[in-house]
Amino acid sequence: MENQSSMKKQLPKLILLTVVAVGGFLGYKEYHYSQTHEDTDNAQIESYFVPVLPRTSGYVKSISVKDYDVVKKDQLLIEIDSEEGKLALEELKADLLQAETDVENAKANIQNLKMSIAAMEANLKATAIRRDKAKRDADRDNALVADNAITKKQAEDSRSNYDVLVAQYNAAVQDIASNKSKMGILTAALHKAEATLAVKKVKIAQQELKLSYAKVYAPSEGRIGKKTVEAGQFIQAGQTLMTVVQDQQFWVVANFKENQIARLKVGDETELTLDAYPNRPLKGKIISISESTGAKASLLPPDNASGNFVKVTQRVPVKIEIEDIAKNKDILRAGLSLEVSVPVK
Repeated sequence: MENQSSMKKQLPKLILLTVVAVGGFLGYKEYHYSQTHEDTDNAQIESYFVPVLPRTSGYVKSISVKDYDVVKKDQLLIEIDSEEGKLALEELKADLLQAETDVENAKANIQNLKMSIAAMEANLKATAIRRDKAKRDADRDNALVADNAITKKQAEDSRSNYDVLVAQYNAAVQDIASNKSKMGILTAALHKAEATLAVKKVKIAQQELKLSYAKVYAPSEGRIGKKTVEAGQFIQAGQTLMTVVQDQQFWVVANFKENQIARLKVGDETELTLDAYPNRPLKGKIISISESTGAKASLLPPDNASGNFVKVTQRVPVKIEIEDIAKNKDILRAGLSLEVSVPVK
């Protein structure tokens, strides 16, 4: 009985001692952990978000994907109605045929003028021969008149024939010069027709390029985010229709307090615990530390020059590379929260 009574007296002391010992052990463990680790729960998984933007306006003809579908790079996503654009292309092609005809006509006009000038030059040579012969005849008849071998009228007829051929020769020279002057005008018309033809070809190429924009393809491999477009809807060029989340690249951005940064450096190993999958711990490595705080890089950074200044502990973004992404791809989602622990010396 005395032994039992003694044990009852000692039991509270033993319990208190045990609680103190356990508390001390846990406290020491927590203190030791805090001295050898830097933690934060202000962290998220990040990935690249590639917006799907059309390069032309129009009504959506069809959509080939649904929300959260997996897509490959250059996979067809959306087709925009292009019937009006196709009709415009046919009109431009008809204009091109007309421009090609104008060029051919301009070339034909130049060729005809060259042939006309050649014929005139040949006739000019024949006229020159007849003129020279007429001159010799006129000179001979003048001599014969002096010897009374022919009548004066015959000599005058020879001189008149010579004068006519001289006039014809001079007129032919003027005609050739006039036609040669037209060559510059016809050449300029050809150049204008060729320039118009080139413009038509460029316009057709532009229209064909615009028609190619009627099909919107995936800019990268990944998974479709929530789409904001439906068939029959009118869309504008540059309007965000959906987003492709690249599911091959993930990383963590952890926002550590400014008084923790001094103990962190690039290359440090990290321990990652997802809130959604606490039983699937991940490993990582610090690959960069931001040169500014998150608040400073925000859209409206705080202005500490005002009179009502309240000091707030700033946070610095730290980028962490996730190891074995392929192995853990099934649990990685952009935007998931997680806790980050960095062992430090």
